[in-house]
Amino acid sequence: MQNSKWFVFTLLAIAQFMIVLDVSITNVALVSIKQDLHFDTNSLQWIITAYALTFGGFLLLGGRIADLFGRRRTLITGMIGFTLFSLLIGLSQSPAMLITLRALQGLAAALMSPAALSIVLVTFTEGPERNKALAYWGLVASGGAAMGLLLGGVLTQYLGWRWDFFINVPIGLLVTALILQVVPAHEKEAADNRLDLPGAILVTSGLITLVYAFSQIPTWGFFSLASMSTLAVAIGLLAAFIFNESVQKHPLMPLHIFKLRNVAGANLIMAPVYASMMGMFFLTSLYIQSVLHYSPVITGLSFLPFPLILAFVSTRIPRLVGKFGFKPFLIIGPLLIGTAILWLSRLPVHGTYFIDLLPTLIMMPIGVGMTFMPIIVAATSGVKPEESGLASGLISTSQQMGGALGLAILSSIAAAVTTAATSANKLETLVIGYDRAFLTAVGFITFALILAIFVIKPQPKRAA
Repeated sequence: MQNSKWFVFTLLAIAQFMIVLDVSITNVALVSIKQDLHFDTNSLQWIITAYALTFGGFLLLGGRIADLFGRRRTLITGMIGFTLFSLLIGLSQSPAMLITLRALQGLAAALMSPAALSIVLVTFTEGPERNKALAYWGLVASGGAAMGLLLGGVLTQYLGWRWDFFINVPIGLLVTALILQVVPAHEKEAADNRLDLPGAILVTSGLITLVYAFSQIPTWGFFSLASMSTLAVAIGLLAAFIFNESVQKHPLMPLHIFKLRNVAGANLIMAPVYASMMGMFFLTSLYIQSVLHYSPVITGLSFLPFPLILAFVSTRIPRLVGKFGFKPFLIIGPLLIGTAILWLSRLPVHGTYFIDLLPTLIMMPIGVGMTFMPIIVAATSGVKPEESGLASGLISTSQQMGGALGLAILSSIAAAVTTAATSANKLETLVIGYDRAFLTAVGFITFALILAIFVIKPQPKRAA
């Protein structure tokens, strides 16, 4: 029975790994895609943003669908769509085609991710066994982004950027077939069959509009009429979503779940942590290629210490969380992440890998490994079985929308500072922009650290 549990977990983890991988795998391939499909420089970021937006924007709906119509059915539907869209993205012939398919791929991922995590939650009971499973899940969720850079570099240089997406096809088909064989067909958990479509439309459009506004600020200007009006529309849509949830009989996101203080706190911590992490990967990969002039494969290999150290730390955290609870790690972890990113904020034009980058790639995965599993434990503990899909979708939404929003904000700051810089040296202005963006990411982590100290309640020893 134990072996079958872990085999089920392995299949679910592979599905989640595919999802997370595709958030970052294209970072190293952006230059090749731009040249091949003749992308405009301003629209290049949408290769990443289109996926992250629909993924994060539809996660709550995906979690609700899993609760209403069955977890395995929702997961399989998402897997089939994800595999198909990966194939079509690899065959793309124009920027518009690629960006549209990336958005559809993100939508399929939004069905997969909360369904997979909710199956994990019902497969393993609360306590040491679930903590161990969630530690591995956190490793996949955070390590997948780092491995995406490594794998993306190898595939782009030796097989071409299209294989960044073609690789999902055989893996997706095999994992889908095995899931149908070994994962139990979970019945629906929720008693009603009503989807809160107004809520889904409001929250998705609100989040997408918010990220779009921040992504366009370098072009429009922060205090321009276009920026201010777009931000106002986003805030209005999200406010309307909260009002809708308060009056709906069967809401997409029952607001009472935030009465669980640790659930609310964990979601608020996840967003800035993942925002900083995704910003670090994006900007550092650009620095390595544009300033240090490394090839795609060497760029990918530069990040290798991150997943190796992360794997080591993540597999040892469950026992410590069981002994000390999750709060201490939600303080120490972000502190290490913030320190690591602060080191990057002093990147020079004539930098070296071993002095200017490697210390961050050693320290940051230690912090991430200490943070992700405790966040997921805090965000899902004490949640009713019928709301496990909701809790899974909620923490995944915080992660992905935090990443999308953080990437938009940090890249906007980097672009705005670079444009305003007066130096005649192009590389110098570029690096100044990166440094200011990293300082902003330190601010994100500081906010997460304050939340961990003052919002998160320590676990009772019996629960730990």
